[in-house]
Amino acid sequence: MTFRRTMLAAAMLALGSAAAQAQTRWTMATAYAEGNFHTRNIRAFIEDVQQGTQGRLQISLHAGASLLTMPNIKRGVQTGQVQLGEVLLSVHGNEDPFFELDSVPFLANTWDATAALSRVSLPFIRARLERQGIIPLYAVPWPSQAFYTRTEVRSAADLRGLRFRTYNTLTQRMAELLGAVPVTVQVAEIPQAFATGVIGAMFTAAQTGVDTSAWDYSRYFTDVGGMRARNFVIVNARAFRGLDEATRAVVTQAAERAAARGLDFAKAAESEMVGRLRERGMQVIEPSAEFMGQLREVGARQTQEWAQRAGAEGGQVLEAYRAAAPQ
Repeated sequence: MTFRRTMLAAAMLALGSAAAQAQTRWTMATAYAEGNFHTRNIRAFIEDVQQGTQGRLQISLHAGASLLTMPNIKRGVQTGQVQLGEVLLSVHGNEDPFFELDSVPFLANTWDATAALSRVSLPFIRARLERQGIIPLYAVPWPSQAFYTRTEVRSAADLRGLRFRTYNTLTQRMAELLGAVPVTVQVAEIPQAFATGVIGAMFTAAQTGVDTSAWDYSRYFTDVGGMRARNFVIVNARAFRGLDEATRAVVTQAAERAAARGLDFAKAAESEMVGRLRERGMQVIEPSAEFMGQLREVGARQTQEWAQRAGAEGGQVLEAYRAAAPQ
């Protein structure tokens, strides 16, 4: 009897050890807050993966830049410091112009135009990321963009000389063309930057305003559309290819569902988050025709500049986009 118990215990121990060995643990980093719709979508993606693999693949998410700041997440995935990450890809436009295409102001200013730009540009972006040892799993756009200011903006002249929060090369250039002073500030630092006078204006989505309690430091929200830049969820290529085929299929299918769900979240957030800003006392302003005309001129200038930097392939993408974009 004792011998049988000993053998049974040994067998159970061996099974437990095998199960532990079969379980893979990944770490994921994002710079956005837990309440942000991008983060909520990631949580659903992780749950989907863990259920689909019956717990064989476990993913630990570190949100709110608690593990890596936005500029460092892509490098963290590339080097294997983390297996998964979420990045606003346009932050890395200094590496390659294609990474910032979706952030060119007023190039794609509607949901349909954003979808067309995404379709024609994704193969070029995927090829560039894969050369760096990164695989894009899915992308989700941000809602429309707006100016946050303490005083009402009726034209570009109202922004002249203001210290303007930027986060990539395109927003830096946009600030310069509007006569503002570009200052790089990460999302987590926005409230303090406004409070201390480091910045006096910014251009971002209503969701970011809610995440950072914009009503505490800003009074006016001028929604101009502008662009719907994409957040990419990326995975280290070696880690992904190290999974068995069935697990890779689960991750890929969960990513497809996350892309569709995230788009629904983004569209809902476009109106819901503006409503929250209004409820907290912010003035939601319709941009003047003069201001919109000035912004479109800036966008046309930046589109030309982007095409010059991107070369022949950039020209191909713009031509394909203009053919695919709704008229």
